[in-house]
Order: sequence, then C-alpha cells, then structure tokens
Amino acid sequence: MFVLSADYQNETEVGEALAEVFQTGLVKREDLFITTKLWNSDHGHVVEACKSSLRKLQLTYLDLYLVHFPIATKHTGVGTTGSALGDDGVLDIDTTISLETTWHAMENLVSVGLARSIGISNYDIFLTRDCLAYAKVKPAVNQIETHPYFQRDSLVKFCQKHGICVTAHTPLGGALANTEWFGSVSCLDDPILKGLAEKHRKTVAQIVLRWGIQRNTTVIPKSSKLERVEENIQVFEFELTKEDMDLIKSIDRNYRTNQPAKFWGIDLYA
Repeated sequence: MFVLSADYQNETEVGEALAEVFQTGLVKREDLFITTKLWNSDHGHVVEACKSSLRKLQLTYLDLYLVHFPIATKHTGVGTTGSALGDDGVLDIDTTISLETTWHAMENLVSVGLARSIGISNYDIFLTRDCLAYAKVKPAVNQIETHPYFQRDSLVKFCQKHGICVTAHTPLGGALANTEWFGSVSCLDDPILKGLAEKHRKTVAQIVLRWGIQRNTTVIPKSSKLERVEENIQVFEFELTKEDMDLIKSIDRNYRTNQPAKFWGIDLYA
C-alpha cells in the first residue's frame, strides 16, 4: 500500500520508483494499492488534479482518491499545494464550492476509470453523514487522526456502522514530527502504554498499532527508518486482551496532535 498526497510532494519520486519496479518486473501494478489525495485548492478542479497526480505517478488509475480536507480554498494552480492566505494572514477559503459539488466531481473519476474508489479524510460525523446523504458513490474510506490519546470512538463506530473503512493517518499520535511542528505530546511516552509494552515484550509503537488493528481500523504508520518500518509490521503475532483494550480506552484525552491552524491562521475544527 502506498498512501500519497499532492500536498506531501512525493508523487513524482514515487512515480519514478514505481516505473522502475514495473519495468524490471519486480512487482506488478495490480499487486499494489495506491492512494493519493485532492488538495484544498483543487476542489473546483478535481479531474484535472487527479490527472496531474496520475502523470506524476506515471499511472493510468488510482486505487483510492481522497478529499484531503473538507474545505475548498483559493485555487493556486492545479497540482500546486500552497495554502493561500488573505491579507489578514488567515486561510483564503473559497465559499463558492460546496463539499457536495466536490464529491460529485470525485464520483465522476470513478465513472471514467481514473479512480477505482473514492473517500474522504478529516471528516467529522456531521460531514460524513452529509456525504452519505448526497453521495451516489459512497465513500469507501474516512482517513482521520486517531490514536490512544484521540480515540474518537463515536466517529469510528459511525463510519463502521455505515460501511466506511476508518484509516488512522496518525496512528502513533504523530510522534516526533508533530511534536516538532505543533508542540504536541506523544502517546508513545504514556506510562500505561509502556507497561503494556513490557507485559507483551513489544515496543510501545507495536502496542498502539495492535490496538488500532483490534478496533477494526486500518493503521498507516510512517517512518524514514527501515528498522522502524520492519518493526511496525510485526504486530500480527500477538493480541491484546480485553483488559488491555479497556486500559487503553481509559487514557483517551480527546487530544488532537495535528494542528494545521498553526499555518492557516484558523482552527478548522472549532
């Protein structure tokens, strides 16, 4: 599985790597599940933005295309990912494009074969419910921040009840990256989680990922260190007990670590 985004600015490099492994026969396209995302400034240019991503990835279709954030902002050029700010230093929100309009354009991608499935990201219960009401093609996924300090049980259960897969884009609480960007606290330092790690002879990260899996969410941790990537995969040979799961449930702080308001001058979650 590859989870990308126009905003991450990694599509070109990944596309070059994919072309190489396809050409050498190391892997086939159908063996991979490739996801990328529509950036805020391209809500009025969905088809063009998707095609731009496909060109960079050197692909003919995506397995999943997500609306990155439930907000349209001033268009800055297809495929560009700048967040235009107004004179007041606040994100320049485009009030002429509704999320329903964006979603119907996303549905068109499925109709023409550019995306095999479509989904949403960072949607709360209200926005997810609305999407279900106007969707002809139901969102396959809602990719959200969720971890032991931000469990969001109501949202997770709502999505699962309505057949929407929940993917945790920050399953470890952002760890060092979010601490550096936003000054947030990581759940990886929690004493209860450390105690469970000792009990199961696993790392804290493995405990947190296993917890995410056992609540039927898809977890997509990221790391630039090969040993961490290998470690993150080793979470299928053990299980947390009901008592373990209940203990982790007790440490929920309703604590969001990803705070784009720092860059946008507005709290979109207010």
